[in-house]
Amino acid sequence: MRLLTPCLAAVLLLMSHAPLSAQASLLIENVTLIDGTGRPAVPNAWVLVEGDRITRVAVREIEAPRDSRRIDGSGKFLIPGLMDMHIHLSGGRGRGGPDEGAGTRALHGFLYSGFTSVFDAGNNPDYIFGLRTRERAGQMVAPRIFATGGVITAPGGHGGGAGATLVDEWPGDMPLLDAHIEREPDLVKLTFDEHGWGTRPLIPLLDPGLMAEIGRYFNEHGIRTTVHISHEFRARQAIEAGINTLAHPIIQGPVSDGFVSLMAATKVPMVSTLTIGEGYSRLVEHPEFLDRPIYQAVYEPEVLEQLRTTVRDAYAARTWTTWMKVMTPVAQENLRLIVEAGGVIVLGSDQSTGPASHRELELMVEGGIPALEAIRIGTLNAAIFMGRERELGSIEEGKLADLVLLSADPLEDISHTQDIDLVIKGGKIVDRSALDLPVNRR
Repeated sequence: MRLLTPCLAAVLLLMSHAPLSAQASLLIENVTLIDGTGRPAVPNAWVLVEGDRITRVAVREIEAPRDSRRIDGSGKFLIPGLMDMHIHLSGGRGRGGPDEGAGTRALHGFLYSGFTSVFDAGNNPDYIFGLRTRERAGQMVAPRIFATGGVITAPGGHGGGAGATLVDEWPGDMPLLDAHIEREPDLVKLTFDEHGWGTRPLIPLLDPGLMAEIGRYFNEHGIRTTVHISHEFRARQAIEAGINTLAHPIIQGPVSDGFVSLMAATKVPMVSTLTIGEGYSRLVEHPEFLDRPIYQAVYEPEVLEQLRTTVRDAYAARTWTTWMKVMTPVAQENLRLIVEAGGVIVLGSDQSTGPASHRELELMVEGGIPALEAIRIGTLNAAIFMGRERELGSIEEGKLADLVLLSADPLEDISHTQDIDLVIKGGKIVDRSALDLPVNRR
């Protein structure tokens, strides 16, 4: 892992809070609007941003303040800022301690890729909450950071490493939850999966009754919950226990009609996380995807080389790679069925880079979900997952101005979400050329 010299660290600190351009107001003119709600695209729309808010959305010319910066949207497409609701930010658990430089570069990669909000679903609590504090104070340029800190699990359960809160009795372990609450997590993640994820041997898991008590306790303190599951039966138990959201799709097998109906009726958000499994066989069989511009822009050259050689060789030797290749289409179909029935699917990659988040959109569309719905999944549904739909997730008057201007139509090809002309976070244009990324060091 690359260590930072004091001088380099200082330079990165300056760079990390430089690339946002402030202006009194923005007027985006004559743009095709894809507002994130699932409504059809609207041509020749006008969007006015004042301060950090969207103040007008119209299909006719808007009278804007004289000092407004006017952006010609002719031939372009405006979508809400994208949101990845399941990441694990790099840099939190390095052998030499936390590496904020790695975390900053990863966050810059998300922002460069049009992701204006991320939810870290498990990390070193001191590290991720520290970065969250800096982002919210305006001390660094990054997507909006939401975080759980460490996960809640049974002793010996999935995710029970450093930073986790291990719970096995109630109310005896309530002080452990109180300590978790003191960190002010945006949403708390539990794990409830005897397989861990996929083909692992059986491991301990929370008692369903205990899980219900934990979920109720956090909800009483105003904190929503999510849970790691991979099997329909465990997902049903989690929903019955009152857990608010599901952190993964069902990947252990096809879902039943009854489960699809349950997801449609309860509207419990389920995060997609297809990329984390599909990425193994994709790297082994199609490493040329690393030549795509967005990967070249964000991934360090040495990382690209490692992926093409040693990492690829390691993946090729793993039975996990074959299992995930077989089961990813099952998960894709499960998600499609839930979407078709009216359930709430949410974009989440379970990875650490913006390009992987775009792959999540591609996999959903390849699995039969319409592109318009995939955009909703990556915007408004993601905000619903976080309980922030009143502020984020769609281009509507009064909401925070997190926007992405595209140079090609994502409804024609979802990969066009990578053809980014502008990224706007909180009403400020992100200077993508000033982010600490390989594309800006050439």
